[in-house]
Amino acid sequence: MSHLFGHDQPLKVQTGGGDAPSLVGTFDPRVRVIAACVFAIVVVVLQQIEFALGAVALAAVTMSLTDLPLRVTLKRMAAMDGFIIVMLVMLPFTTPGTTMFSVLGAEASKEGLMHAVLIGIRANAVVLMMLSLLSGMTPVALGHTLYRLKCPPALVHLMMFTVRYISVLHDEYHRLRMAMKLRGFKARNNAHTYRSGGDLFGMLVVRSLERAERVLDAMKCRGFSGHFPMIDDMAFRRRDGVFAVFFLALIAALVVLDRIYVFAY
Repeated sequence: MSHLFGHDQPLKVQTGGGDAPSLVGTFDPRVRVIAACVFAIVVVVLQQIEFALGAVALAAVTMSLTDLPLRVTLKRMAAMDGFIIVMLVMLPFTTPGTTMFSVLGAEASKEGLMHAVLIGIRANAVVLMMLSLLSGMTPVALGHTLYRLKCPPALVHLMMFTVRYISVLHDEYHRLRMAMKLRGFKARNNAHTYRSGGDLFGMLVVRSLERAERVLDAMKCRGFSGHFPMIDDMAFRRRDGVFAVFFLALIAALVVLDRIYVFAY
């Protein structure tokens, strides 16, 4: 079934995009996925900015052990920050506390500002660590890893099909848009444009369903029984255990120090 996902050779769950994977890329993908999830959970419960910054530093160190380009990574993080910046700006005005300043009668609290800063640091730490630990891991490799971690097979299949066919739907959308332009359509702020947009979306859904049925029929003709063969070479080695213990010790230290500081002050 590997040809369904664009592979002509038996699938090997390797993480590298080049000949020599980075240090992080040599670890068992299962360990990396679990470490990323545990790190995200731990960072969310941190309540002090100092220790949240420590989590960012840990993520930055991890990134230095990968082959991620710094400029591209920063662009991806900036894109994520764009989604939460509105919430971070509004939080000081919606959280009660000591007033720092006011804008058009709305008072901004110090507690709200500090909470917004903490949320921003947490989010950046989680995203940077996710990018670092999952760097070089192809979507198919990630799907196989999640399957080996006993994630629901239906969700794994859904993710793998989404990755495989999202570009196909994108091309279908552009074909429909081109057909509209060839018929003289120009987007304007009027009812005709809104109706045309709805028709475009509806036609895209219809064609997606038709393509899904054709793909399913083709897979059944090739013997698909609801399960993909997991052809991989995952092996938990001693160095993976050392990495897991060391990583767990670091993030546990962050939580313990954060709790001690909260209880002390």
